Amino acid sequence: MRNFKKIYTLLISIVLVAFIAPNKALADYANLKKCSDSPAFQKRLQNSVKKLEGRLKKYDAGSPAALALQDQIDRTQQRFARYKNSQLLCGADGLPHLIADGNFVHAAEFTLPGVLFLYITGWIGWVGRKYLRTVKSNEKNPSQREIIIDVPLALGIMSSGYMWPALAWKEYTDGDLVADKKEVTVSPR
Repeated sequence: MRNFKKIYTLLISIVLVAFIAPNKALADYANLKKCSDSPAFQKRLQNSVKKLEGRLKKYDAGSPAALALQDQIDRTQQRFARYKNSQLLCGADGLPHLIADGNFVHAAEFTLPGVLFLYITGWIGWVGRKYLRTVKSNEKNPSQREIIIDVPLALGIMSSGYMWPALAWKEYTDGDLVADKKEVTVSPR
């Protein structure tokens, strides 16, 4: 009887996943328009440039402040042009919205930034871990080097940290990355 319940539960789960989950509707984009077609996006561009041009009028032409504001106006127009020429969708607020629903049309909006985020955070964690391990093995008083950072040592470790995925894989295969179960303390509860 017990095995029958497990088999029945497994079959029901397979049926639900196979037939019901794929039929789930994708996110509705009805309130989003392509940025090039969005009037709110165009209005936001005009307002942004208008504010900067209003500030620009307060300064003499050719002054450092005027040149900086003109540069900011140019960068604002370039940014809006990139949004306009992309596949990004804008909302009623005139701002581009990222779509992360699994549709490959919008994959570029979140894949590259997501991978870069994971790489950079992994790099930071790897470098910090390596610094602590190096200090622990080379110093008499390692806690002092955690408070007062040895900058030349830290910079040397940081410069080699870009290879952290390969180094982590090597340590994992060597068995040095993960602690043994015997070394991990467990609550006596």
